[in-house]
Amino acid sequence: MTTLALVGMPNTGKSTLFNRLTGSHAHIGNWPGLTVELMQAELILAGLPLQLVDLPGIYDLRGHTGDEAVVRRFLEATPVDLMVVVLNASQLDRQLRLALQIQRLGLPALVVLNMADEARRFGVQVDPDVLAAALGLPVVLVSAKYGRGLETVREAVDRALPGRADVPGPVPLQHLEARLVAVDGELEAAQRALVQAAVRLPQQWRDRWTRRLDAVLLHPVLGLPLFFGAMALMFQLIYAIGVPLQEGLGTLLDLVGQQALKPLLAPLPPFVSGFLLEGLYQGIGTVSAFLPVIALFFLAMGVVEDSGYLSRAAYLMDAFMERLGLDGRSFVLSLMGFGCNVPAILGTRVMRDPALRLLSMLIIPFSLCSARLNVFLFMAAAFFAPRQGALVIFGLYLTSFVAAVLTALLFRGRFPSQEPLVLELPPYRLPTVPQMLTRAWLEVRHFWFWARRFIIVGVVAVWLLNNLPWGVEPASAQSLSGLLGTALAPLLNPIGINPKLTVALVFGFIAKEIVLGGLAVIYGQADPQALSRAIVADVSWAQALSFMVFTLLYTPCLSTVAVIRSESKKLGFTALSVGWSLGLAWISSFVLYQGLVRLGMA
Repeated sequence: MTTLALVGMPNTGKSTLFNRLTGSHAHIGNWPGLTVELMQAELILAGLPLQLVDLPGIYDLRGHTGDEAVVRRFLEATPVDLMVVVLNASQLDRQLRLALQIQRLGLPALVVLNMADEARRFGVQVDPDVLAAALGLPVVLVSAKYGRGLETVREAVDRALPGRADVPGPVPLQHLEARLVAVDGELEAAQRALVQAAVRLPQQWRDRWTRRLDAVLLHPVLGLPLFFGAMALMFQLIYAIGVPLQEGLGTLLDLVGQQALKPLLAPLPPFVSGFLLEGLYQGIGTVSAFLPVIALFFLAMGVVEDSGYLSRAAYLMDAFMERLGLDGRSFVLSLMGFGCNVPAILGTRVMRDPALRLLSMLIIPFSLCSARLNVFLFMAAAFFAPRQGALVIFGLYLTSFVAAVLTALLFRGRFPSQEPLVLELPPYRLPTVPQMLTRAWLEVRHFWFWARRFIIVGVVAVWLLNNLPWGVEPASAQSLSGLLGTALAPLLNPIGINPKLTVALVFGFIAKEIVLGGLAVIYGQADPQALSRAIVADVSWAQALSFMVFTLLYTPCLSTVAVIRSESKKLGFTALSVGWSLGLAWISSFVLYQGLVRLGMA
């Protein structure tokens, strides 16, 4: 299949262009010849199927970061029909170097000048025809954010592909680097000549809003309190909107189960009908009811990231993170871990220093991922008033932050790093509503399709544990789940976790998405409100709080463990990560629960 590769610097809107061109059909998969996964999608242009691959953002083909090495290996292993080079139209005075490198390699290429709206706002004028003539490559001016010029890109791709006698073969890595070294000396002069011929820069930069906002949001004293205040406000908003939506969807799913599925399954044997309704449907339905909350979370985090505020957070935290043996990138990746720990750990590849990567991988699993978030939203709504519940959720986020800091302080001596941080602060941007909705939908879809395998396996396993051996009372002390809870009681009783909660935690090691579904099966309640009443009648608020802290800190899900193993390539480090998080979870819950007991509050 014809292969198109999308390459560009970070913060050029490359991913936005990719999403605009591919819609919701993109997927992440392994690429032949590489040990990493890349975003890819199929395009149909003039009836011709094309494979579009989104390469990692890089600054220079001769760079030494992990992402730059991935791009070089891609060029080495893959015959590329067309390189789509995405540049920020307002920053061509320092971004044309990448296009010149592609040109000097002789690869077929199309240059896309993105963020045309931003360039116009800043007073930057670009003549794409002059630039195309000087480069000898087609050049198009677009605004992917607003969807302007996309058809021009498609037409340019269509014109660039036909007429080529053959497809360029893979470039040997040594040959590639030798050619880049040979032309390196002339690139700076060539870039200056291109800018002088095709770009008119303003005498004074017009982005006054960025300067004014940075004066406040990057203030050395006010910056961090404002950031954490904004995060607290975001969680309050998610909680206020998401919980009613979650309750409404849960009621609807319970109604469908009782009014439609239960009569339909009535003729089946009790064991089979119970398995399908109380096990499979109730477990999956309980987790599904929290998808609106997860969508709101991804929507809010998307606004924070795409507005440019997330980069400022990394800048603000860099000096503090340096004292922990980390840098601002570690903080950003930890924030990414709020969505899912797996891609955040994969993101550590941008770090050249192995010690920095390992220490970052050690702290990221403490980020409160979306799978754990739905458990906490449920428990907080069941045991606390709305205002208190929002504070509990925010407190859990702070706890995850404290756990990460403590981990870094304890292990920084074992994983010392001297790698400097290079961080670019993009101008503030206002994300569009369609852009944010599309992103939230893609993230929720990815979350659901990633989690559904674990959810189905988990809730089925929990139901079987509750209903086997044959003939015992479901979830009784004689059932497999009761025996498991009893066996672990000496370990978990001191932290207030009863046998039923124990079973949910055991299966939570497979995936945290299973915890709620497991509780629904264990307590035999599909409706979130009925489930919350059943749990409130069985455990105290102190036990629930201890359960939440343990769920936050204990061993990350099996997928996270697998990624840590594959990325670190060290079994001993993986065991350290699992053992440390499990030990910290038990100690934290023990201190909390026993402290509440001694105060007479449990």
